[in-house]
Order: sequence, then C-alpha cells, then structure tokens
Amino acid sequence: MIVRPRPHWIRLLFVRRGSLVHRIAAQQLFVFALSCAVVYAHGQLFLWKVTLNASPFSLMGVALAIFLGFRINASYDRYWEARKHWGAVLVESRNLARQVLILVSPGVDVRPFVLGLIGFATTMRNQLRGQPVDTQTEGLFADELKAAVVDARSAPSQVLLWLGRWLQARRAHGELEPVLAAKMEHSLDALSMALGSCERIANTPLPFTYSVILHRSSYLYCALLPFGLVDSIGLMTPLVVTFVSYTFFALEALSDEIEEPFGLATNDLALDAMVAGIDASLRELLGETAPPAPLPDANFILT
Repeated sequence: MIVRPRPHWIRLLFVRRGSLVHRIAAQQLFVFALSCAVVYAHGQLFLWKVTLNASPFSLMGVALAIFLGFRINASYDRYWEARKHWGAVLVESRNLARQVLILVSPGVDVRPFVLGLIGFATTMRNQLRGQPVDTQTEGLFADELKAAVVDARSAPSQVLLWLGRWLQARRAHGELEPVLAAKMEHSLDALSMALGSCERIANTPLPFTYSVILHRSSYLYCALLPFGLVDSIGLMTPLVVTFVSYTFFALEALSDEIEEPFGLATNDLALDAMVAGIDASLRELLGETAPPAPLPDANFILT
C-alpha cells in the first residue's frame, strides 16, 4: 500500500510511484509507435484509405468507459471488503483479549490465549499470501499447537480450534462462567467468519472472460483511434492517442492489481502492518512494551 502525503498538484502530475506507468510502458510505446505510423501513412493501410472519423469513437468510448468503470468498481469492492474483514479481526481480537484478562479467574495464565490471537492473525496473513504457515510465529503458540499448525492445510482454523479448547478447559475447571464463555465463542465465530470471507475473496477471482473482453476492447479501440483522428488533428494524433490509452490501460492494470488484495503489489493491502498493529494492541493489553509501528520504505510502500 502506498502511504504518503498528497504532493503539490504540480508534483502530482509527474509522480511515478503509483501511476502504474512501469506496468503499461510497453503498451504505451506500442500505441505511440502505431499512431506515428498511421500519421506517416496518412491513415492508409497498405493501399487502402481507412475511412474513419471521430464519431464512432465517441460512442464506443462512452460504452468502454462504463464497462471499465464497472470493472474497477468490482475490483475495489473486493479490496474494500477484504479491508473490512481485517478490521473485524483487529476488533474481535481486542475484545477477546480484554474479556479473557477481565473475566477469567485471577491467577490463571491467560498470556498463551492472547498470544494465540496474535498467531491467528499471523497465520491468516501467511495463508492468504501463500507464505509458509510458520512465518513470524516464533513464541506465539503453545507446544501442542505448533505441530498442528505446521501440518494443517488451514493453519488459522487450527488456531481457532485451540483457542476454543482453551476456553472449554477454563469453563470445565470453573475458571470461566459458562455464559461468559458462550459470549467469547461469538467473537471466535466472528474471527472464523472473517477468515472464511477473505478465503472466498482470494479463491474466487473475477471471471476470466470478463477480463478478456475488456482487454480486447481497450486494445482494439486504441489501435483504431489513430485512423479516426489523423485527418482532423494530424501530427497531434500520437500524443492524444497515447493519453487516451494511458487512461484505459492504467485503469485496467489497477483493477487487475487490487482484484486480489492480499498480495505484495504496490496497491495491495498492507497485511504486515495490520498484523503488527494487532500484535502491538494485544501486547499492550498484556502490559508488555509494544514493538514500534512499521513505517513505509523509501518508496512510500507499506507492506
């Protein structure tokens, strides 16, 4: 995720980070070269004069813009839904940590339970990003949970199961009232819901055919546009076509990037920072010193 103050409007015109220029540079060069060739040939394709004007492109441009807007909205909806579920993980983890510190009988060591909540967020991030399940989990799990997590297909589910059994043990020993344990189970259910919802987003991409149609339409529009403009604006055709293609190609690239919001692309969610925030919040509830908050790198990227 790009985290930086908004630059001055002049600098914002020339900023490179976040503009996706590096991803669409080859497409832009192709469109510019094609436009220059059309201008040089005066709109002729071999010996045939392509009789196009700007009128059909106005109609096609509106339809393509609506289609592209729907695509970017669908991708951003997935991105924002994923962010809300991670917000729920933070809230429910804080609630469970606070409840276990207050409601469990004094003298019971609740630190393994709170660290298990941190471990749940960590393994959830690892699973969504396809990383090894034990990445950055040192010191978070009890001995009986470590082996189950490493061998599990869904490590976060194993952590939730262990947290539920920990509450069951406290209730069986009379260290937690049954009605209070049931209330805490609701928070565990909310964590499971957040995990399942994020898995749904990660495992259900937008239909591939939808992307193919949009990709072909954008390229065909930008490839034909120079023939429709060359007779009216002449030498300005490559500049105008390149600008129009930048809008279409950049929005397509952005929608493709945020469609799967759990990766390590520039505009994906900063899951490392979110897990670090959960870690800091819960350790503070335990009375421990929270680690420093992660900061963006030199390129303003927060992972």
